[in-house]
Amino acid sequence: MSERGTGRDPRPDDPEPGRRRWRERYEAAAASGRVPDVDVTTLSGVPVHPVYGPPEGGVVPGFDRIGWPGEFPFTRGPHTTGYREKPWTIRQFAGFGTARQTNERYRTILAQGGGGLSVAFDMPTLMGRDSDDERARGEVGHCGVAVDSAADTDLLFEGIPLDQVTTSMTISGPAVPVFCMYLVSAERQGVDVGALNGTLQTDIFKEYIAQKEWLFGPEPHLRLIGDLLEYCVRNTPDYKPLSISGYHIREAGATAAQELAFTLADGFGYVELGLARGLDVDRFAPGLSFFFDAHIDFFEEIAKFRAARRTWARWLRDVYGATTEKAQRMRFHTQTAGVSLTAQQPDNNIVRTAVEAMAAVLGGTNSLHTNALDEVLALPGERAARIALRTQQVIAEETGITNVADPLGGSWYVEALTDRLEEEAERIFGRIRDMAASAVPSGEHPIGEMTSGILRGIEDGWFAGEIADAAFAHQRALERGDRRLVGVNRHVEPTEGDLEILRVSDEVEREQQRVLAARKTARRQRVVAEALAELVRAARGEDNLIEPMLAAVRAEATLGEICGALRAEWGDYTEPARF
Repeated sequence: MSERGTGRDPRPDDPEPGRRRWRERYEAAAASGRVPDVDVTTLSGVPVHPVYGPPEGGVVPGFDRIGWPGEFPFTRGPHTTGYREKPWTIRQFAGFGTARQTNERYRTILAQGGGGLSVAFDMPTLMGRDSDDERARGEVGHCGVAVDSAADTDLLFEGIPLDQVTTSMTISGPAVPVFCMYLVSAERQGVDVGALNGTLQTDIFKEYIAQKEWLFGPEPHLRLIGDLLEYCVRNTPDYKPLSISGYHIREAGATAAQELAFTLADGFGYVELGLARGLDVDRFAPGLSFFFDAHIDFFEEIAKFRAARRTWARWLRDVYGATTEKAQRMRFHTQTAGVSLTAQQPDNNIVRTAVEAMAAVLGGTNSLHTNALDEVLALPGERAARIALRTQQVIAEETGITNVADPLGGSWYVEALTDRLEEEAERIFGRIRDMAASAVPSGEHPIGEMTSGILRGIEDGWFAGEIADAAFAHQRALERGDRRLVGVNRHVEPTEGDLEILRVSDEVEREQQRVLAARKTARRQRVVAEALAELVRAARGEDNLIEPMLAAVRAEATLGEICGALRAEWGDYTEPARF
C-alpha cells in the first residue's frame, strides 16, 4: 500500500515525502485548471506561495501530526489547494415570518453574493408543531420561518433552482419530515433529487445534551436518523444528511475542549449507527458534516478546528476502519458566536464577528455564517444582515487570507494549543467510554460503545452538568472582572439610543393560520389519512420510514400531523428531573 493510502510516512519526522506529495497534487490541480493561473502577491507585491512548511532538509519532531494540506491527518485543511481553488461558501442563516417573506430575503442574499442558503425555522416548526397548534401561539415566524407543509417549502424556494444552490437546514427533532418536504419541493421544480446538495442538521444527541428540542425518546430518533442515512446513501449521494453540531453545545456554555469532545463523540455515535445498519463507512461517512462555533478567543478557536480534523481522521481510520481520504476528511460549517454578542454598545459586535470569522477561515472552515450586530436583540434587520455578509466578503477579497493554506501551521503557540485540545478531547472520550462500560457491562453494545456512553451520559445528566459548571465558571469570571467584556464590564458608557430592529408582526401568525386552514380544506382528506396510517404501520415494523413519509408529504399532510402520528405511536420524551 502507498504511503498516501496508509496515511503514514516511514520517517514521520521528515517533512519531505509529504511535501513532494503535496506538490504533485497541487501541480495536478493547477494543470487541470482548478486553480486560477495568476501570480499571487501581497499588497506590497511580494510573491506568495500556496503553502509554507519547514525548510527543505529539516527534521521536525512529530511533523506527521501537522502534515500538509489535503492529506491525512488533515490538520492543515481538507484541500491541497486551500482557498486558492475555491473560497469557503458564504452561507448566511436566515428565516423569519412566512415562507414568502423569507424567500425574498434569500433572493437578496444570493443577489448580494451569498453562495448558499441556510434555513432558520421558527419554534413551532423546530418542535414539530403546526402554526395552528395551541402551543404555537405567539411564536409563529418569530425566531425563523414557519413551515407547516410542502406548500410552504415550495414558496420558500420559489425561483431558486435547488439543483444549483446548496441548502442547509438547521433543524433536528423533525428534520426527517422537513427533509421530505424539501425533496417534494425539488420534485415539483422538476429537479432530479439525486442532484441535490446541502446539509440537514438532524443531530439529536446535541438536543438532549444542550438545546433541548426533541420530539421522542432517543431510540425512535436514532431509528429515523438511520433510515435517513440509508436513504441518502442510495438516493441523494451529494446531500449530507447529518450535521453534527457543536455550535449549540458551545452556546450553552461549554468550553472549547468540551465543544470539541462532545461534538466528535456524537459524530462517532452516528458512525456506529451507520455501521450497525450494515452501511459501508467509506460510503456514508462522507455524508457526515459538522457545525462549530467560532468564539472570541482567536487562537484557541483556530486550534480547535485543526484538532477536530486531526482527531476525526484518526478515529475514522483507526477505530472505524475508513480507508478512503474522502471518508476520513472532516467538513464543517462555522457560525460566529451568538453568545459573544452584547446588547450594550451593539456596534462592537461588528468587530467581534469579524475576529471570529477570521478565526474560522484561518482554521479552514468549509462554509461560514457571520452574525449580525443586532442578533442579540432580534432577528437581523436588512442593514445589519448586509454588514454581516460584507464582513465575509471583505475577508475573502481584500485581506489575502485565501492565498495560503493554513498560514499559522507550524506556529509554536497554535500547534501547542492544537495538541492540548486534542489531548483534552481524548480524556473526555475516555470518560464517555467509562459510562458505556457502566451502562453495558457485557460490552455487547446494541449500536456501539460511544453510543452507549452518550446515552448513559444523557440519562444521567452528565453532559448537562459539565456544561453548567463551565458556564457558571465563565459567568463568575465576568462578574469578578477576570474576563473582560468591552461595553459590559470595561469601557462602559451611558445607554445609547434605541437600535432599530426587525419586528415580526402578529399578522404573520394570523395569515399563516388562515393559509394553513385553506390548504387543509382543499386537500383530499382520505388520501392524507391513508398516508398517515401507512406511515404508522411502517413505524410499527422495521421498514425504512422515508418513502411512506414522502407519500404523506406529497398528499399535503402537515408537519404537525406527521409528527403527531409518530408521537402517538412512540410517545413523548420527558427529561428526567435532576437537582
